[in-house]
Amino acid sequence: MLQRLDHIRLLRFVGMFTWALVGSWLLNIWLDPEYLQQRGEDAVVAMVLPWLACFLAFGGGYWWLTRDAGVRQPRLGDHALLFVITLCAIGVSYYSDTSLGSVLLMVLAGLLPWLLPIPVGLAWMLLGNLAFIPLFIAVINIPPLLAVVQALLYLGFSGLVFTTAYVAKEQANAREEQRRINAELRGTRALLAESARVNERTRIARDLHDLLGHHLTALSMNLEVAGHLADGPAQQHVKQAHQLARLLLTDVREAVSHLREGGAIELEPALRPLTENVPGMAVELDMEPGLRTDDPECAHVLLRSTQEIITNAVRHSGGDRLHLHVHRSIEGIRIDAEDNGRGADALVAGNGLNGMRERVAAHGGTMRVETAPGRGFRLQLDLPLKRLPPSTVGDTA
Repeated sequence: MLQRLDHIRLLRFVGMFTWALVGSWLLNIWLDPEYLQQRGEDAVVAMVLPWLACFLAFGGGYWWLTRDAGVRQPRLGDHALLFVITLCAIGVSYYSDTSLGSVLLMVLAGLLPWLLPIPVGLAWMLLGNLAFIPLFIAVINIPPLLAVVQALLYLGFSGLVFTTAYVAKEQANAREEQRRINAELRGTRALLAESARVNERTRIARDLHDLLGHHLTALSMNLEVAGHLADGPAQQHVKQAHQLARLLLTDVREAVSHLREGGAIELEPALRPLTENVPGMAVELDMEPGLRTDDPECAHVLLRSTQEIITNAVRHSGGDRLHLHVHRSIEGIRIDAEDNGRGADALVAGNGLNGMRERVAAHGGTMRVETAPGRGFRLQLDLPLKRLPPSTVGDTA
């Protein structure tokens, strides 16, 4: 069962389990008659209601923040919610006269590396725990020195949780980078295999042309001359040999043309590995059947551009589905990409998008990106194809 839990699900369930244990404070109130008698039922109810509100708000906020942490980039709303549940953790201690809120801050410390830069997360954790010092002194009536020691003790536990979460985050990033590089290597390997096949077919076609084509042409010309010089039965045999040489030359022409026409790179084996097992994103690749190109540079640009489209969708779109349609256009090959993310008012191009645009432009292609709030991102990329020159076998015949 644990093998089916990734780091985020495990963080969510363990955090919610700890949160539920903090809620056992309610049972302690109702099962302790002396506490009720000492405080009075009305006072206890007045204390429990705001405590329950803080407690439930923390649990709901934590559940929401861990729904896709580590899969997409955190947004401003996530940071606002993080601030609210931090206040709720303090409220849990304030309304219960206990240090249970510090336990909730330890739960929150495991989430900070996924939502904040490391320096900001450390400062957040430090300030959150130090905020309990006046609470310990004024509400729980702990001596100032012991209040500081207790706050630092909880800070140490929170630091341990924070460090563990940070290591898990780095390992998750390393696994994702390894998956991405592995997908690129698989695609590049398929591209190299196709290029090697094309080069071998081209070499064979060239050898047939250079070795057999010219010799058969010379043989045909000599047999034609011999047919004019020979007399009697020998002339008939020379003419038959001449016809066979011409037929053989025709067969060689057709074989070379077939090799030339078949020397195209299959694109799907190179692009398909890039779309598999992408975390947090279902990538649907819709390719025109039998789509090929005889331009290795075009195939390489398509490979890199497809990888960059997927990477940008995972990091910046905020969606969970990406549709890629790769097909032949009037001028060459077109990629239509569309995600179901949140979109944006205006496109802010980063290094990856600018690099892809420059790579496409260097190949003579064009790229257009459209976006709007709530409508995701749409990208259209067109690459022209450079055709191989037709076979010239037998041109000298």
